[in-house]
Amino acid sequence: MGGSHAGATAATVCVIGAGLSGLATAHALSVRGVDFVCLEKSPDVGGIWRQPGAGERGPAYRSLHLNSAKQLTGYADFPMPSELPLYPSHSDVAAYLRSFAEWAGLLPRVELRTEVLSVRQEAGGGWTVVSRDAHGEVTERRFEQVIVASGHNTEAALPDSLPPGSGSFAGTILHSMDYGDGGDFAGQRVVVVGMGASGVDIAADLSRHAAQTVLSVRRGLHIVPKQLFGMSVDLIADAPWFNDMSFDERRRFVEQALFVARGKLSDYGLPEPDHPVFSSAVTISDEILSRIRHGGVIPRPAIASLDGSTVTFTDGTTVEADAIVYCTGFRMAFPFLPAGCPADPRQGAVELYKRVVAPDRPGLYFVGLIRPVGSITRLVEAQSRWVARIVDGDVTLPSAEAMREEISAYLSGIEERYGRTEGASIQVDVGPYLRELRELQDA
Repeated sequence: MGGSHAGATAATVCVIGAGLSGLATAHALSVRGVDFVCLEKSPDVGGIWRQPGAGERGPAYRSLHLNSAKQLTGYADFPMPSELPLYPSHSDVAAYLRSFAEWAGLLPRVELRTEVLSVRQEAGGGWTVVSRDAHGEVTERRFEQVIVASGHNTEAALPDSLPPGSGSFAGTILHSMDYGDGGDFAGQRVVVVGMGASGVDIAADLSRHAAQTVLSVRRGLHIVPKQLFGMSVDLIADAPWFNDMSFDERRRFVEQALFVARGKLSDYGLPEPDHPVFSSAVTISDEILSRIRHGGVIPRPAIASLDGSTVTFTDGTTVEADAIVYCTGFRMAFPFLPAGCPADPRQGAVELYKRVVAPDRPGLYFVGLIRPVGSITRLVEAQSRWVARIVDGDVTLPSAEAMREEISAYLSGIEERYGRTEGASIQVDVGPYLRELRELQDA
């Protein structure tokens, strides 16, 4: 390992992460002439989208494609190439993000293979960022402001308790974080646990390679096809006629459209959702219901126990399995931030003013720490532009007390709609949140 040295830096702002959110932030700062440095621990820009091509561990897998239309997923100033399909693959998105960074002139400001070890708030104001580069050289730098844009699919989340007998299971147990390609499981019998985005994608992918693919589902979720009425669902959600409806009218419209498109989920052997649409995350997939109907994926309830290679489900049925893939999501983790920061997962809900500003930590901002139903790009761009104005001294934030009041009102609305589920505190509705950010931008 190299030694440690304190590096003087002219940059006043540190951006952490050079994925979709970090690059949007870097561009917004660059446009305003704010001096910044962007630290990225990977060997290239592009975040999770470049991981499958690079063979790195992460939340992306080789069959990954966009679930949102390319028109809404590209940056406003730099649309995705017209020759790309409506839903580009991970490698197309990675190449696009790289070309955006080149076009916007961001690469000279990005330090690759540089991991942030700690971010420390100084008593007199400002932040000290300690990072380690590819040579093991540790650098300590002082910044006026820090913008965290490193994403929230960070740590693999396994169920709190694995089924009885997991220790005796003769096969492989892995998390979707370590899943690469269905071909790795050719001829094997695989159980996939979870019906979120990665669960249905991975089950569909495996069904073309594995000898048998079983999808174990504990709780019903609304499965929404990528397209309804021949239109991408996020383009529908963006349409003025849709947004002119009341919340209840939109919900009724979507429930009726889903019923026409796919009927009842119980007809596929899946549990019916125990909640109306829009009150929990939805799962977007064109493929999973088709793969079930074609016999490629067999739905089953939750796993009750494991014994050797036998998997027993809560309905008493059993299958023999060589592998179990837990697609049970991710935990947010910002190990470099001081304990008690507003996005600290140990604190429970994420408490940020307008989902961006840490009220009691002047100079600390988060971009992309949101979970919309639909494309995140325009939201991230609007967040970035607002943060760039704050950093530039163009915007005066309200008092910490006023910010905490806004957070409290927002979180009580979230709890009313979603209950106290993990991750609900970063849920946003694209249309209303975008309007809110644009109003802040114009203020």
